Amino acid sequence: MTFAGQAKTPATDVLTLQEAKRLDPSSQFALIAAREAWADAGSPEVNPERLAVDYATGIGGVWTLLDAYDVLKERGPRRVLPMTVPMLMPNGPAAAIGMDISARAGVRTAVSACASGTEAIANAFNRIRNGEVDVVVAGGSEAAIHPLPIAAFAAMQALSKRNDAPEKASRPYDIDRDGFVMGEGGGALVLESEEHALARGAKIYAEVVGASVTSDAYHITAPDPEGSAAARAMIGAIEQSGSTISDVVHINAHATSTPVGDIAEYNALKRVFGDHLPKIAVSATKSSTGHLLGGAGAIEAIFTVLALHERTAPPTINLDNPDPAIELDVVTSPRKLEGSNILAITNSFGFGGHNAVVAFRSTN
Repeated sequence: MTFAGQAKTPATDVLTLQEAKRLDPSSQFALIAAREAWADAGSPEVNPERLAVDYATGIGGVWTLLDAYDVLKERGPRRVLPMTVPMLMPNGPAAAIGMDISARAGVRTAVSACASGTEAIANAFNRIRNGEVDVVVAGGSEAAIHPLPIAAFAAMQALSKRNDAPEKASRPYDIDRDGFVMGEGGGALVLESEEHALARGAKIYAEVVGASVTSDAYHITAPDPEGSAAARAMIGAIEQSGSTISDVVHINAHATSTPVGDIAEYNALKRVFGDHLPKIAVSATKSSTGHLLGGAGAIEAIFTVLALHERTAPPTINLDNPDPAIELDVVTSPRKLEGSNILAITNSFGFGGHNAVVAFRSTN
């Protein structure tokens, strides 16, 4: 495996040189995403004691850890940098955001493999819903395009081997899919209570209306082929929204482009939606972005929010030969979403049997 979806823009194009030096790439992505989201939200004035962060990563500061180990081997322990521990710890991205926005209501990190970003958003939603906080910056990031993680995923037969056509390698639901393409980056959303948002005249893209987290207790890497726990996560998010399965119009699927994973998710979708499933527009955006691991759920939540805001479902690319065993209405070109109060869900599943689902509703 010789390719990945690597970010091209140097961090120093956005961050100061000092910030870039003191942050692992996973934290660099987090801070950049959070600042963009915060600015887009109007840089709101928030009581710091009512402002929180729920930001995730699947692996953490892998570059920092492995680079430090190289220094240790080649130059000895005295040459290991004093910032190594804060740079490699998984809560580093969340901590960087928390200090940047002066959040004092708690800075938390979900680490649940590829479900991490979605679980962080679910946690943020529940904190606001329970009245603990007014505003949360939520999301996830990952920077694991390093020879060791790539070799490890390749050893598991999880990655695509399309070295001759990397742009065609991520192909969810295609009969010729052979694994995922590792990506990197981060995404952040500013979640706030309805009362707080309306009081300050916030630009509202969509409403978070439900979230659910379950676990398979089946296998450390393989998903439950029957999809029962994944189905419960979807049902839980929909029920919490006060809606029914027939109200769901759009799904941003986990859809990693692995032979086993795509089928398992389809089986879970069938369990939940039954005869309604063919009426749902399904997008598999990892076909375009690759798989950001702990950051995947964050950027896919953003895809879902923008789909509702713009009333347009994003396309799935590289679906040249649909798998006949997967009977879904997969969106292959931008498609208008009709109606008002549109309900959509985004799914994320991860090694360890983690399942996280968040439900969003469009706003008028």
